[in-house]
Amino acid sequence: MIAEIKFRNMFSFRDEAVLSFEADRSKDMESYHVVELTGDVRLLKIGVIYGANASGKSNIIKVCDFIKSFVTYTPLNKAEQIQVIPFLLDKTSQGQLSEYSISFYLMNGEKATRYVYSVTLDRSHVEKETLIYYPSQQPAAIFERNTENNVSIIRFGQKIKVTQAVKEEITLKCLHNMSVFAAYMQVNTHIAEIEKVLQYLTNQVMPAIAPTSSLSRYAEESIKEESAKDYILRYLQEADFNISNITSKEQETNKGLVNYTMYQHRVSSEYGNNDYYEFPELFESDGTVRTFGLAAQVQKILERNAFLAVDEIESSLHPKLIEYIIERFLKESGEAQLLLTTHYDGLLGEEDLLRKDNIWFTEKNADGSSVLYPLTDFKGLNRISSLQKAYKFGKFGAVPNL
Repeated sequence: MIAEIKFRNMFSFRDEAVLSFEADRSKDMESYHVVELTGDVRLLKIGVIYGANASGKSNIIKVCDFIKSFVTYTPLNKAEQIQVIPFLLDKTSQGQLSEYSISFYLMNGEKATRYVYSVTLDRSHVEKETLIYYPSQQPAAIFERNTENNVSIIRFGQKIKVTQAVKEEITLKCLHNMSVFAAYMQVNTHIAEIEKVLQYLTNQVMPAIAPTSSLSRYAEESIKEESAKDYILRYLQEADFNISNITSKEQETNKGLVNYTMYQHRVSSEYGNNDYYEFPELFESDGTVRTFGLAAQVQKILERNAFLAVDEIESSLHPKLIEYIIERFLKESGEAQLLLTTHYDGLLGEEDLLRKDNIWFTEKNADGSSVLYPLTDFKGLNRISSLQKAYKFGKFGAVPNL
């Protein structure tokens, strides 16, 4: 599970921003919201970010996606640019390095072990890259990579069992514009400590969902599995759609075999009988299609205990459906995590849905830089009768200046 994501000089965030999933000491809805990995490690299942348009919410989702994509991407050659964007609204940040780190816990048997992966880079090269873990109270290095004269120098930790020949081969493969993980993936070797982290970052950190994301492909694959199909179908039915079945079909075209989804609707006829009608996705509402795709992704993260970031969760969805998705996720999840951005302040009015430490805000300064801060930074929250009204009236910032 992710404990913290920290980044600086990325997109609209010039200064360091920290997004934490560490739960505070509140017992509020603890059984639904908090996963206690060890006695002193309590992590939240969900984070919700509010903010005005262009305040930086979507850029946090982009940071999450960049972390995932950079780890495994292999450039075509050493001249290819890294797809990182620094803060562009001043004359100094553009020439400075960007930084990010992700802290997370993986289970080693009965024990939860903390890992921290950190990278310092710009568009042309990786300046520094480290992966550490905590087998005890003290950190130990898995690898540390530096760049000297545009050449990667990789040093492995003392606890890591790896031959000199493998070290040299990984170093040789590691161009200055790629990650150590990507180089490792090209070498015929198995380093347990790296493999464990690589599997987490590739299989349990899911691709982020934007309002324009097409989710059909993921959903079409999911409904080929009966258990996933049943979950998605129940999701749609409980969300008040009259869909009785979903099927994935194949059609031969001049471009090859194409998958498409058919939705079966059950309606009551004037004689009181059930009639069934089948339609392709083209005839369905945007809300139905998006719910179908979201249900498939939520089912997947529940199955994998994975992390998923969704930008503007309210896109094409009724407010009550957003509440339903969150409530159902909290009840069904084990160690899965959701990060959502939204404008829907109705969530703040639902006293039995979110905790105060779930809530974050983004705001843009006069110089164009974004800042991220938690609701728990504000004092006297227990004396506020309605967080929703307080937010609407600008008590927490992160609203448009109209």
